[in-house]
Amino acid sequence: MVLKKWFGSLLLLLFCMFSNAIGAYVGINIGTGVSNMPSALDVVAILKANQITHVRLYDADAHMLKALANSGIEVMVGIKNEEVLGIGESPAAAAAWVNKNVASYVPSTNITAIAVGNEVLTTIPNAAAVLVPAINYIHKALVASNLNFLVKVSTPQSMDVIPRPFPPSTATFNSTWNSTIYQLLQFLKNTNSCYMLNAYPYHGYTTGNGIFPIDYALFRPLPSVKQIVDPNTLSHYNSMFDAMVDATYYAIDAFNISGIPIIVTETGWPWLGGANEPDATVENAEAFNNNLIRRVLNDSGPPSRPNIPTNTYIYELFNEDKKPGPVSKKNWGLFFTNGTAVYALSLSNSNRLTGNSSVTYCVAKQSADSAKLQEGLNWACGQGGANCSAIQQGQPCYLPDTYQNHASYAYNDYYQKLHSTGGTCDFDGTATTTTVDPSYGSCIFTGSSSSNTSGAIFPPVALGPTTTLGESSSWNFQASIFQSLLTAALLALILL
Repeated sequence: MVLKKWFGSLLLLLFCMFSNAIGAYVGINIGTGVSNMPSALDVVAILKANQITHVRLYDADAHMLKALANSGIEVMVGIKNEEVLGIGESPAAAAAWVNKNVASYVPSTNITAIAVGNEVLTTIPNAAAVLVPAINYIHKALVASNLNFLVKVSTPQSMDVIPRPFPPSTATFNSTWNSTIYQLLQFLKNTNSCYMLNAYPYHGYTTGNGIFPIDYALFRPLPSVKQIVDPNTLSHYNSMFDAMVDATYYAIDAFNISGIPIIVTETGWPWLGGANEPDATVENAEAFNNNLIRRVLNDSGPPSRPNIPTNTYIYELFNEDKKPGPVSKKNWGLFFTNGTAVYALSLSNSNRLTGNSSVTYCVAKQSADSAKLQEGLNWACGQGGANCSAIQQGQPCYLPDTYQNHASYAYNDYYQKLHSTGGTCDFDGTATTTTVDPSYGSCIFTGSSSSNTSGAIFPPVALGPTTTLGESSSWNFQASIFQSLLTAALLALILL
């Protein structure tokens, strides 16, 4: 028994050492409210083609778990909210869930975490009493299957559990849930697990009544006179994202519990919204997610925990068009279901999206009036002689179907053809020049040097291919080695 405990501790140490060695990561959420959802194999092909190493599933879909086998991709599986009550009232139900949805897939499918419900405290508060029992029962089922060293358990909560997140240093959890949250934190501490946080600067900004500038929400530098500072600690916050994470750390500290890292299980920005959602734009979504990725991959944490990186999952892979609610709720995806990217992303610090200094593009201004954009678009495609076939319905540049996008394509086509003979990039003040190639997915702007946007990590991909060993990222290679090591160690542990 002593040897088994020692061996288990060694496995955990190896896991921690390896996790620190590979640095912070950015993963992707895969929602299910999608019309014409690609097959599980096609989804995994998209993930592999774009070197996505971590995914979060909101359920334990058998097709996805099978398709992810032997991919090296780390998988967080979810217990649906409607399942939490039953599992929280029955250890047998928890054991059956683990046997069916975890034990039967590992080690081929690299399941490393279970998310018990999603924002349970704020969406189904009647289940609060059984949330921690459900987590405990799932953990005990993992222990019984000798999987507790491989698979961690937690539960994602929204920022709504913290009524006043700013300034971060005074943040505390809603006292209504003090007992539940205290028990949760004790469990996370005892099992070396993470606090799962859903943090959305988009919501923080749009509901903030102008208190914070949009640049703060988009990770953009602020002038010295607009710096966001916690008056109690004098810590400077360069982004609302960091402030949200830090507020959660301080709320945990209020329980006199330490040593629990935070993992952001959801964040992102919608790229399309309704008439009353002016901040849901392609430009803002692209800026937020690119800056988020750079922020996470610099391997540092918020001011109160600078040495603890904030691993993060972007919401989400595809637009969930089946979701009820405003237009923005349906348009958070990074990809269309045909596998093309909505906009270009750069996944690593060494592969940033950069401008091509040899080419200048003409695009619509983000702040341009829609009526003026329509006039400029009509002129460019008519009298201006721009080739606007690519922005017609069914063509590669039709989506996103916005004046901003269509005008950018038409303006640029006109400008590339005529700027050498006096054509300008003005269009009644609605246009501006840029050296960043605005191409995305299979939508290629005139002047682009290649079929893929330079530096993009999410190029258009054909559905179905698999990545060869030579094309795999080094992380996946390391992960497969580590998975093999853990599998062998686990087998040895079972035999002891």
